[in-house]
Amino acid sequence: MENKQSFFSALKDEVVRGLSPSRSRSKSPARTASPISGLLRRKKHNPDSSVARSASLRPLGETLTPLIEGPDPDASENGDPKRIGSGLGHWMKGQLSRAPSVSYKRSDLRLLLGVMGAPLAPVHVCSTDPLPHLSIKDTPIETSSAQYILQQYLAASGGLKLQNSIRNAYAMGKVRMVASEFETATKVVKNRNSSRCAESGGFVLWQMNPDMWYVELVVGGSKVHAGCNGKLVWRHTPWLGAHTAKGPVRPLRRALQGIDPRTTASMFADARCIGEKNINGEDCFILKLCTDPETLKARSEGPAEIIRHVLFGYFSQKTGLLVHIEDSHLTRIQSNGGDAVYWETTINSFLGDYKPVEGIMIAHSGHSVVTLFRFGEMAMSHTKTKMEEAWTIEEVAFNVPGLSVDCFIPPADLRTGSVSEACELPQDDRGKNSLAVHRAKVVALEKSHNCSIDNMIWKMEI
Repeated sequence: MENKQSFFSALKDEVVRGLSPSRSRSKSPARTASPISGLLRRKKHNPDSSVARSASLRPLGETLTPLIEGPDPDASENGDPKRIGSGLGHWMKGQLSRAPSVSYKRSDLRLLLGVMGAPLAPVHVCSTDPLPHLSIKDTPIETSSAQYILQQYLAASGGLKLQNSIRNAYAMGKVRMVASEFETATKVVKNRNSSRCAESGGFVLWQMNPDMWYVELVVGGSKVHAGCNGKLVWRHTPWLGAHTAKGPVRPLRRALQGIDPRTTASMFADARCIGEKNINGEDCFILKLCTDPETLKARSEGPAEIIRHVLFGYFSQKTGLLVHIEDSHLTRIQSNGGDAVYWETTINSFLGDYKPVEGIMIAHSGHSVVTLFRFGEMAMSHTKTKMEEAWTIEEVAFNVPGLSVDCFIPPADLRTGSVSEACELPQDDRGKNSLAVHRAKVVALEKSHNCSIDNMIWKMEI
């Protein structure tokens, strides 16, 4: 018993020392293992770990590890502890060190990561707020039906009592991204070798109540990481540096893709049931959520105005689980003295391979189809870009010992000036003067990163 307590005491110290994003921004170039890899260690003679792990884990020698940021000189301490799934760690380091595929343009990679890397949910959700009770009296039928569907969803996902017992969570998976189609008014260009041109990578996601999360995504040699400490959302990309996101604190959309049922139910708490639809042979109820005007205004900035953001959830009538989620937001960009340009971004995500993890149903695979549609006042000026992402969840853990608020501290070099979602749109199509404010911020951000270790390692011109 004493040995077990000392092990978890050391584990907690390692978490606090290593997991915090501030450690990954250390100015020492000789960094140790990723915080994520440092957390998930266990002794060879202690098979009964208190961390709830995914049912899909392979045997000890074959499991996958979270991504590693740098060399791991202390991977073996006295030759005893073994890293779970060291294979993925070496593979992820290879992803970071390699350049994008020769057949893949870096501008496409930037567009993929900008749009699909770490998008946020439409509205603010507080994980501590209670879900609305089912009410029929003086309640529109669309609203009461949605509440009933959400109750069925929570029950199918493991029950509200079990989900309320989760203080924090961790998930790790693989992703494949590709820009599959580009369309103009006169032609359509399809990627005939999409499987060969796809960029592979991986991601890790940490969550903690209330409203804290941190994600790292590495694809094609580029890394995007973002986080929220409950008060502000920040993001770091190789081309924009570290910056805060416009608008209120919002959950990470990737968590809604079958990883976090509690947050998903809270997201649709004010939704309406608008009908039924068959999705891949499965009859589903449709819940619709519209972002309120105040949130849209808070997310808009300068010449970029977000007009609407709508979220649809498709819940299976047979299982009660979420099988499809779609969100679409429309942005209007008014250039100085020119015509307005509209950008509509639609993300369709299909979820599957649900498996129980300590009683909670988690979707272990899925794919997303993203459409980026640009149109203006001229009928022949539209363009449409289609992108795709496939992912699998390799590992899940709940109530990780030692995880604290210190692990979600924003970067020390975070700029106070926020950047809106419009900055991720293709720059060549936005007009020379349409987003001058944002570009000035980008220049200031990149100048401020000349001395940071993140800039030394991840800085790249895309």
